Amino acid sequence: MKIEDFRNKTPKFVFEDYFSGETRAWGIVSDRFGNIRRQFSVDMNGHWDGNILTLNEKFSYDDGEIDLREWKVHKFNANTYEGTASDVVGKAVGTSFGNALNWRYTLALEIGGRVWNISFDDWMILQNDGVLFNRAEMRKFGIKIGEISLFFRKHETGIDGRGDQSYVAAAE
Repeated sequence: MKIEDFRNKTPKFVFEDYFSGETRAWGIVSDRFGNIRRQFSVDMNGHWDGNILTLNEKFSYDDGEIDLREWKVHKFNANTYEGTASDVVGKAVGTSFGNALNWRYTLALEIGGRVWNISFDDWMILQNDGVLFNRAEMRKFGIKIGEISLFFRKHETGIDGRGDQSYVAAAE
């Protein structure tokens, strides 16, 4: 896929608006054969200061493990983002058009007592009802080792069947 292919898709996804405040996500981790290895939920709290989004994430896995991550995401222009976190190797680079955002980054993940640098090709696509779908392909040495699928929902009052679109661009 090419991010530019989403240029005219709606509703417009504005990353820093969507993730400001409280958001919750639910997801699964699949291995390269499609077998579900883990299930999880994520509680997030974001604060946009006009330049940087600070996004705190708490992952709760079905095996009882808890992981915390704090992202610092800088917006360079209407379509370009750069993010850092303690387990991100270098910087995450994101590009957004229309209702989608594509992140590319490497995470240092502990697997089996060792730390592995895993490359992520991460796609977020906003739906009309305010649900954000996310699919991330994981690779090691260029070989697909798994995939993460999750969906996000804002913690907002008054969400009806059409969704509360307060976190998407006002220019729609």
